[in-house]
Amino acid sequence: MNTLFATILVFVGCCSNVVFLELLVRDFPGCGNIVTFAQFAFIALEGFIFETNFGRKKPQIPLSNYVIMVTMFFTVSVINNYALNFNIAMPLHMIFRSGSLIANMILGIVILKKRYSMSKYLSIALVSLGIFICTIMSAKQVSAEKGATEEDGVYTFMHWLLGIAMLTFALLMSARMGIFQETLYKKYGKHSKEALFYNHCLPLPGFLLLSTDIYKHAVLFSQSSPVEIPVIAQSMPVMWFYLLMNVITQYVCIRGVFILTTECASLTVTLVVTLRKFLSLIISILYFSNPFTTWHWVGTAVVFLGTLLYTEVWSSIRVAMKGEKAHKKAE
Repeated sequence: MNTLFATILVFVGCCSNVVFLELLVRDFPGCGNIVTFAQFAFIALEGFIFETNFGRKKPQIPLSNYVIMVTMFFTVSVINNYALNFNIAMPLHMIFRSGSLIANMILGIVILKKRYSMSKYLSIALVSLGIFICTIMSAKQVSAEKGATEEDGVYTFMHWLLGIAMLTFALLMSARMGIFQETLYKKYGKHSKEALFYNHCLPLPGFLLLSTDIYKHAVLFSQSSPVEIPVIAQSMPVMWFYLLMNVITQYVCIRGVFILTTECASLTVTLVVTLRKFLSLIISILYFSNPFTTWHWVGTAVVFLGTLLYTEVWSSIRVAMKGEKAHKKAE
């Protein structure tokens, strides 16, 4: 029952989150910092109340280790959202972030000296190929659509290329953070809720560096057209409503993933998250009419095929079916 409930939370929360993020970015492409800050502040407040009991509960993992993890987490979150300022379409943003498997494997080989089976290497090759196809097709769209003159086109393309570089850096940094987190959990045990709180609370002072941009967008949000909230019969600026819903749905999504990690095997969690990403992508394309060519669909299919191959879903299904057949024969 908990597994079903958590899966519903993940799908409803994460897919709704993508919708509200796209609504925000469409009107204000540079609003990534205020969105990140709002998400961090909300999760930190919730964790302060319910996880640390208003600061009375001591952390199980030393704060010095959290400082290192938080530095990486803050950098990844800010860069991922800030990359949307550089003509990165939401579908490409989602596909690119699906390449976390590649980064995890590369850093696992380099840092942890891990070795993988041929099927794992094949799956990573497929994911890489799919992302490459989607990136190249998006690059052609940027060059063709955005530049009114040749000079403008070159500038726009270089601007977009910088966004791709930011996403690549964030992908590798996120994988490095995952490895660091893995070593901490092996040493001190799993404390996911505690880590969630400190990962969102400790970076809050860092947003002072972005305060000018955050304040600018707060003013712009306040100047947006009002919308009436049915439940409370009050009106508020529509952009603040979108931001509020984005924060709430982000929290619902994170809580769902957390419940899944405690109830299910990592394979199940990966499969649910992968399917959620695919559904979010479909919503972004169809609901917001984002440009998506046949080659984009091919690239997307290759990415998700590679992801499913990596998680060995097919093998698990075959084993389960064989077990079921053996059980029937025994009866």
